[in-house]
Amino acid sequence: MSSHETTPKTANLQWGGRFAEGPSAIMGAINASIGFDQKMWRQDIRGSLAHAAMLAHVGVISAEDERAIRQGLDDIAESIEAGRFGFVESLEDIHMNIEARLTERIGEAGKRLHTGRSRNDQVALDVRLWVRDAIDGLSGQIRDVMRALADRAAEHAGTVMPGFTHLQPAQPVTFGHHMLAYVEMLSRDLSRFADARTRMNECPLGAAALAGTGFPIDRHMTATALGFDAPMRNSLDAVASRDFAAEFLFACAMCGTHLSRLAEEIVIWTNPYFGFVKLSDGFTTGSSIMPQKRNPDAAELVRGKTGRLNGSLIGLLTVMKGLALTYFKDMQEDKEGVFDAAENLTLCLAAMGGMVRDMQPQVDRLAEAAGAGFSTATDLADWLVRTLKMPFRDAHHATGALVAKAESMGVDLAGLTIADMRAVEPRITEDVFNVLSVASSVRSRVSYGGTAPENVARMAAEWQEKLA
Repeated sequence: MSSHETTPKTANLQWGGRFAEGPSAIMGAINASIGFDQKMWRQDIRGSLAHAAMLAHVGVISAEDERAIRQGLDDIAESIEAGRFGFVESLEDIHMNIEARLTERIGEAGKRLHTGRSRNDQVALDVRLWVRDAIDGLSGQIRDVMRALADRAAEHAGTVMPGFTHLQPAQPVTFGHHMLAYVEMLSRDLSRFADARTRMNECPLGAAALAGTGFPIDRHMTATALGFDAPMRNSLDAVASRDFAAEFLFACAMCGTHLSRLAEEIVIWTNPYFGFVKLSDGFTTGSSIMPQKRNPDAAELVRGKTGRLNGSLIGLLTVMKGLALTYFKDMQEDKEGVFDAAENLTLCLAAMGGMVRDMQPQVDRLAEAAGAGFSTATDLADWLVRTLKMPFRDAHHATGALVAKAESMGVDLAGLTIADMRAVEPRITEDVFNVLSVASSVRSRVSYGGTAPENVARMAAEWQEKLA
């Protein structure tokens, strides 16, 4: 093999004699997909190797031809990996680029490779293999972010912070509990990818153009060789369906949405008016004009890229919604969104894992904020129900009156005197002050899934063990 690959001289004979003069430049540009589908070269070669081995096994091609095909494809893989392969737009796609180069290298044997298959089932296979590989990579990254979150949860199981609804102070929680909420969200993303992988793990190869083939191929052999559970059962469905890609894109979009929510919180928390966490220079940028600025750009970009993930999903659903069976060139539009979503989610997961490990919770500021906004009012209402046996609605009303009194006096609930409280509810005793602190509030939330530090520490340890 030479150290430098040359552009193949082979013309695209797939057009046949009627198209001897070739397409116009515009047609060539809109029709070609090699600019993006070359990303699937590994999958294309892998599928071709399995197909050639099967053809030889059933006697459609000779063992000698299969050996030549295998050696030729191995050489092509090496040249692509080394960056020496010259992709040619006139050959349209990755499939014809590789096949043309193979034929140029090994002659007649290369022309026999396509026996019993079509570009329709070939591309369906390549995309399916690519998505499956992407799922495996993304799943590892999701687990890594979950580990980072679980580690921070264990570290801050007892660090109090404000919990919010409507972005208003609601009840105290712990920072560890907050981190574990995202572990749970990402665990569902992980299961969505796993479910999608299971559903898509059927092999379309051998469906040919749409109707199957008359050659005595062994589809179960190629399915097994390529790591699929079975061949797809209907040749029309095999070439026509891209629901596996749409499901993959939905899982990407949902995961991106979860990352975006955490990114939004990081943006809020790093604002000096909140001051809940700090990020290092590694995940922030400065301003071209304001020297004091530290912008959480990594978080903002994670938040922003979610729009691309959503767009890729909607794009593919829109492409597929009006297509009759089986294959249309519209379906060439399935790939760029899939590639873009996988690559951007990969980047978002890497950035989020880095930020979670990098951010430093400001424990004192979190504790100060945890008590703001009468955040223990619910604890007071619960005390009235528990101790005075008041109906909850009556306790809710009495607590509201006490909050109004404290607000008018410029104090928090613990700042009211027992006389102030008895003016609203005469049966209140000094014991009420035991439930009005932030620490007592979070300690009391011992119900399963609650924010009590002992719960958080136990759940964080469980996740750390699962993710080890």
